[in-house]
Amino acid sequence: MEQWLSGFATALTLWNLLYCLIGVTIGMLVGVLPGLGPTTGTAVLLPITFGMEPVSAIIMLSGIYYGAMYGGTITSVLINTPGEAASVITCLDGHPLAKQGRAGTALGVAGIGSFIGGTVSLLGLAFVGPPLASFALKFGPPEFFALMVLGLTMVIGLMGKSLMRGMISAVIGLNLALIGMDPVSGALRFTFDEPHLMSGIDFVTVAMGLFGLSEILITAEQSYKSETVPAVKGVLPNREELKPTFKAIGRGSILGFFIGLIPGANSVIPAILSYSLEKKLSKDPSRFGKGAIEGVAGPETANNSYCGGALIPLFTLGIPSSPTIAILLGAFIMHGLTPGPTLFQNNPDFVWAIIASMFIGNALLLIMNLPMAGLWAKVATVPFKLLFPIILIISVVGAYTVSNSLWDVGVMVVFGILGYVMKKIDIPMAPIVLTFVLGKMMESSLLQSLTMFQGSFFAIFERPIAGTLLALSLVIIVVSFIAGLLKKKGILAADVEM
Repeated sequence: MEQWLSGFATALTLWNLLYCLIGVTIGMLVGVLPGLGPTTGTAVLLPITFGMEPVSAIIMLSGIYYGAMYGGTITSVLINTPGEAASVITCLDGHPLAKQGRAGTALGVAGIGSFIGGTVSLLGLAFVGPPLASFALKFGPPEFFALMVLGLTMVIGLMGKSLMRGMISAVIGLNLALIGMDPVSGALRFTFDEPHLMSGIDFVTVAMGLFGLSEILITAEQSYKSETVPAVKGVLPNREELKPTFKAIGRGSILGFFIGLIPGANSVIPAILSYSLEKKLSKDPSRFGKGAIEGVAGPETANNSYCGGALIPLFTLGIPSSPTIAILLGAFIMHGLTPGPTLFQNNPDFVWAIIASMFIGNALLLIMNLPMAGLWAKVATVPFKLLFPIILIISVVGAYTVSNSLWDVGVMVVFGILGYVMKKIDIPMAPIVLTFVLGKMMESSLLQSLTMFQGSFFAIFERPIAGTLLALSLVIIVVSFIAGLLKKKGILAADVEM
């Protein structure tokens, strides 16, 4: 409790409060704008934090992360345009409620659910994080290698429609991680006699290109019609709706938190599962899709509860569970911090200040969400031809400031085009980012393990924890492969019948 109170004392200083407010405001803006999202927002604005104190920088970037989850709800409900992927589910019942003149109720329930879900998951982070970090201190290089393999395997298996496409993305990321100097022999790899590549490729420019620039190119192709924003009145549900609403919020909080612990399970998954669960438990499932209040409360709570749960693997193990968390990991490293088991021991003031700031940020978002929902929705009607040049300029300036070199701007452009092509041919980008971030860590853990076991790779399987994690990775790959084959056969069968 002393550390927790100390964290609040740090988070409540004037500058940190200001950065928290800036972060959640930008997050709301990013969430409201269709086509953008928390990953793009954190990637584009990461260079801005170069000169900031580590605590203030992570407070602001974290605010963008969970603030975008709130912002995506507003346009989903009012104009049926999801601001980010997890809010697609909210459109199903949120917009029908708005058409019935109950936009305020839908947004109120979503805001309250998001606040409760976020608070529950942060309590879970505060109480589960320290003991899990203490347990992780017992991990050696074999266990860390196996854990990272499991995380990447789950990302490949869960985040793509095709196992092969996920593997392609992961291999690209792994090869990018190998660029530069070999950590053991010092030999140069994949540099092609280019001096800029001797130290590898900077993660910031890669993330800005893959998620920022590619998103601009993709969204610029689409046309969104400006819709009339309905009035927002009455933010509380009817008395008879209170019980089912808070039951949905309770279930969504627990579901989102536990799914956040699973590497590779992005925020869309808890939203979908929560919606399915509420529909299954409802006495009248036919209401869903026509304006069921539980269809808004459950998914919105789940995707915000997911945020706190997803931070636990980052804080305690140093393993990012999603692309946005991978960018936060890059921010940690950029500011001289190493997420993992020693973070709670070596940097307790930093950790507890970040956790405390998230409680404060959640409260700020609740205040900003309910009375200002109509104003935020009008932002989404601003023409993209005005917004995209601004975002592009910020991206170019940010890439240049990484090392004050036009080389980094060129790298961003190359990866922006690569990301655009990958989205066009439906290759998931999460594996490429996570493999790129974890590649050097995996390599170091593997080399240390091989040194321990005198070059025997199979000796890693003899360690109980490492062997179990690697066996789970193998099971996931086999199951994903079989599921892909069955799905393909089902599609072929449907085509034959037609």
